[in-house]
Amino acid sequence: MKNQTPKFDFDDILIQPAVQSAVNSRKTVSVVDENNMLPLFTAPMDTVTDIAHRNIFSDNHIYPMAPRTQTKHFTIEDCHKINGWFALSLDQVERFFSNGSDFQDSGNIRICIDIANGNMKRLLNTVEKIKTRYQDQLIVMVGNVANPGTFFELSAVGADFVRVGVGNGSGCSTSVHTGIGYPLASLIHDIHQTKNGQPGKFAKVVADGGIKKYADIIKALALGADYVMCGGLFNKALESAGNTYSANKKFDGYTVPGDQVDQYSDEVATAFKMGSVFYKKFRGMSTKEVQAHLGNELRSSEGVTRMIQVEYTLTGWVENFIDYLSSAMSYTDSKELSSFIGKPDWNLITQNSLNRFNK
Repeated sequence: MKNQTPKFDFDDILIQPAVQSAVNSRKTVSVVDENNMLPLFTAPMDTVTDIAHRNIFSDNHIYPMAPRTQTKHFTIEDCHKINGWFALSLDQVERFFSNGSDFQDSGNIRICIDIANGNMKRLLNTVEKIKTRYQDQLIVMVGNVANPGTFFELSAVGADFVRVGVGNGSGCSTSVHTGIGYPLASLIHDIHQTKNGQPGKFAKVVADGGIKKYADIIKALALGADYVMCGGLFNKALESAGNTYSANKKFDGYTVPGDQVDQYSDEVATAFKMGSVFYKKFRGMSTKEVQAHLGNELRSSEGVTRMIQVEYTLTGWVENFIDYLSSAMSYTDSKELSSFIGKPDWNLITQNSLNRFNK
């Protein structure tokens, strides 16, 4: 089927303020969900977070997701022990849960079936099987998908969260090499519009990939995403799990990485606050480097690896995000996060309009 309707991305729209807002101060709005957490997940990338340091994100009210590189040797017993979200391969999920192993603890297993092609029928069948048996004892996030119809099929078989977006991420080159994709802002909008016209229970929408700035997150929520997943954006935080290096003083402008440092040490934190420059390793999870680490057969890479300069501390970034989201909610007369998600009006803008706003 050919679709001649142009699709849009976040830079193509602006959120429209309400005619009147009863919010007198952004301090009075609530930007957290029912668990007192921000509508944010870390991407399951090993240069973003790890099991040992995931509390750094959760302490900042962000849901951390342990990556597959750290769960590749997991057993069903390990799944019971983890109190939080972690990513597993589809093979692991089929091995652990499709055979009907009983749970020891009710309701404390939260998994992300982390595969690039969430449109596979095999995934749909697996989700249906494990959710039929375990129901709410097993909370399941799946994806990624790049077709609104797939979102609804996964919802119908019991998926609790669906990651939407293929090829958008800064660590992903799928769309560049394959031509497959769906502009993320349009994908969120199209799913939300269809949900509004249908009865039934739907999975939570997790916008995933290519989130570059605060406004992208806020626009994703306004368009209908329940949560936003960030990889490269969080990798730029000093406390992210990517290997961290001091700037190399031998080069002009200190622009080349030097010796590796401990980003979790007080010494490095103090040096960063005093203006020292640090760099992070960032890699997509479809790179050959990760394929080799997971023991997979090497195939053409659909991911990238690069060095990124540290730009902020996680706490500083979160403080800014809360202020900006609160401000956007106050403009749109939204006192609660639930009254903001998918509710504000927005407008498509021209390139000239974007140039004027892009300061």
